[in-house]
Parts: sequence; structure tokens; C-alpha cells
Amino acid sequence: MAGRTGLARPYAIVLRSSLHMRTVRTGKARVTAKADIVVVGAGIVGVSAAIHLARRGRRVRLLDRREPGEETSYGNAGVIEGGTYVPMAMPFSPAELMRYACNDRPEMRFHWRFLPTIMPWLVRLALNSTEAKLRRNGGAVMALLAHAIGEHKSLMREAGAEGFLRETGWIRLYRSEKGYAGGELERRIAREGGFGYTAMTRDETLELEPQLTGDFYRADHWHDIASLSDPGRVTKAYASLLMRYGSDFVRGEVRRLVPVDGGWRVEIGDGALVAGEVVVAAGPWSMDLLCPLGYRLPFAVKRGYHTHYRPAGNATLGRPVVDSAYGYCMTPMLRGIRITTGVEFADRDAPPTPSQVKAVEPHARELFPLGEMVDDEPWMGRRPCFPDTLPVVGPAPRHRGLWLDFGHAHLGMTLGPITGRLLAELMTGETPVVDPAPYAATRF
Repeated sequence: MAGRTGLARPYAIVLRSSLHMRTVRTGKARVTAKADIVVVGAGIVGVSAAIHLARRGRRVRLLDRREPGEETSYGNAGVIEGGTYVPMAMPFSPAELMRYACNDRPEMRFHWRFLPTIMPWLVRLALNSTEAKLRRNGGAVMALLAHAIGEHKSLMREAGAEGFLRETGWIRLYRSEKGYAGGELERRIAREGGFGYTAMTRDETLELEPQLTGDFYRADHWHDIASLSDPGRVTKAYASLLMRYGSDFVRGEVRRLVPVDGGWRVEIGDGALVAGEVVVAAGPWSMDLLCPLGYRLPFAVKRGYHTHYRPAGNATLGRPVVDSAYGYCMTPMLRGIRITTGVEFADRDAPPTPSQVKAVEPHARELFPLGEMVDDEPWMGRRPCFPDTLPVVGPAPRHRGLWLDFGHAHLGMTLGPITGRLLAELMTGETPVVDPAPYAATRF
């Protein structure tokens, strides 16, 4: 994706297909053969969009500066959500706001120097935090969630990746009666929509996950949720599937997008790709490409961290567990128990400050017998977000042949395949699987 350094040096471009792999170095002003569509971004969102377009007979080139699935799609909680969804909201309680402002809560941290930059976005988030807006925006997400697991299963069957999928739901655990009451809106929406969850006492929770420990109040087991044991490898499996459709993977860093007669020129180092259409699915780096074209969207990047721990002894965990009091998730992965943190508001490219990992680790150890840390240091990822928590999926408002598919917030792994299908349907003139209006860029 577009970056801030190294734009002047030439880049190696790696072209991969199901039959070959060849490396070509860009020469001065070198232009590669024209494709129908270039998809910028090889995370789960871009890979999924590329597959759905290739399925419809389009010649697609997938482009990223790294190998598929090695950025945000690698480091998430591995959850594929379904059923009920309530967007992230800003609290209205002055006491809660003061605690956040003082960085006294591990689920949200600020870099103070970044606060003036992010403040307008936080104001818009607050405006979207009323119950009416949460229901409206959550309903638009739920329209996509209804297809999320099914779309993943379709890709998994074709890619041979079914072994990474668990359909055991997840547990949202509460430490206090007050904390449990705070989750009532989600439960109420679930009851209204007929979505499945089981409210459990502490003892009932321990029957489902006997190796949980510590003093917690109760929990909800949400059934309409699946999870992955290695989301990065799942994304790579989908990318390999794309190659079997005859598409190419191009490795390089995009300098800019240039509209030309009959399509687009995607500049990479000193070379370029030419295509009739371009899909921007570059996640946190998407606006780097769109701002020079005159687009100004209320976009933010929320940073987050994860690290892996070996289970102590023979301890096992059957599904992800969310500790609602401290805003982290424990997920069983092939590498170990992955602890993913909440939100850090900081400049996207600032050095990592993994204080949230240190803050939540003792609480995680209270709930589950964790052994030693597997990783040398915490991994940091970046989540692309709009203040209404909805992605942008559809045509760019002012440029023909430019399409957008980014801003999936905490649901990129969940929504990538279904928004990829929706985008492909819009691009090929098919009847869309869901009403695309809530995800249009023109809503801003």
C-alpha cells in the first residue's frame, strides 16, 4: 500500500499464477500488460473482492507491498461474527469519559499528541452512539453478517481451508452485575431478532469451559459466531485460490493512482500497472491513495496489539472468550492462546506502545492458566474505521472505474468475503445480495 518512505527506489514486482512465479524489476516508466481490474490490498477484504471478480470472468491483478494476509488480516481475534451486532460507542457518563481521558482503561488508550487529530472523529463517533444510531448502523452491519459465515464456508471449501474453522460460538464474560447490565442492549436486539445466545451463570460457564478460573459474575454464550485457528493462513489459502482462477499477485508499493483514457494507471516505484478499473481495498492505507484524488472521508485508524501464550499444562480453550471488563479477547490459535487488545488511538505509523498488552495480561491470567509468552514482542496492527462503524463498499463518487472496499473496523475478517461479493455484483451489474445504500461513500 502507499507508504511514507522509500517511494523513489525501484521495487521488485512478483507475478504469481497457478502455473508459474516470475520476478520482474521495474525499469524506468515500465508499464506491464493491461488487466481488467487491479485490486489494491491483499488482506482478507482485497483477496475476497478479487476472487469474486475473477469468478465472474474478470482478469484481476491483486497488488500489495507484502504477501497476502500479512497485515491486519493476520493479527485479529479470528472471529467470524454472525447474528447480533452493536457498534462501538462512546460513553456519555462524565465519570467514564474522565477515566478514558486519563488513560485509566485498558480497552482504550490515547497518545496525547494525537488527540487533537482524532478529536473530530471521536465527536462523530459520539453522535453515532445514541441507541437509535446504534440500532440503525448495527442493522446495516447485520444485513452483511447474515451472509458472512456462509461466504467464508464457500471460499473455504474451494480453497481446502475448512480445517481452520470452528463453529463453537464465543463467550462474552462479565465480572460484575453492573457490567452484565451494560450488555443488555445487545441481548435485547438478539431477542427481538431471534438470534441465539445462552445466558449462563458462573457454574454453567465453567461447564462449557471448565478451565476458566477466577472470580467472574456470569457470561453469555453467543451461538451464531465462528472462529479461525489461523486467520493469516486462511487469507493466504484464499489468495492461492485466486491464483487458480488465473489471476496474478503483484508485489509492490503503490505511489499513486492516475486516471487515464480508458482506465487507470497504478504507479509502483518507477513502473506502473494499467487497468480498466481499480479497487481500493488497502485498509488503513486506503486514504493515502484517495486523498490525492480529492476525497475527504471521516476516516480513522485504530491500532491494536496481540501476543500468544502457551497454555499451562494441558489447559484447553474451546472458543474465543471476551473479557468485557477489560476489552480484550482470548482466542485459541494454532500458535497458542492469542490475546488481542482493545483500541489505541495514535498516529498510524508511530512506533508501537504495547502498554495494553501489559495491562490486560494479569487479568487474562486470572481467567485462564496461561504459560510463557510465545512471541518475542507483541504484534501491532491497524484497523481502518469510519465513525458509523460501516465500511465503504461501492463506486467512488467522482471517478469512473474507481471502486472502494475498506473501513471494516473490527470486522474485516468477518465481512471480507461478503463485501467482496457485494462489490463484484455492483461492478458487474448483478442484483446485489444486500441493499448497498448504507455502505456508499456518498453517505458522508
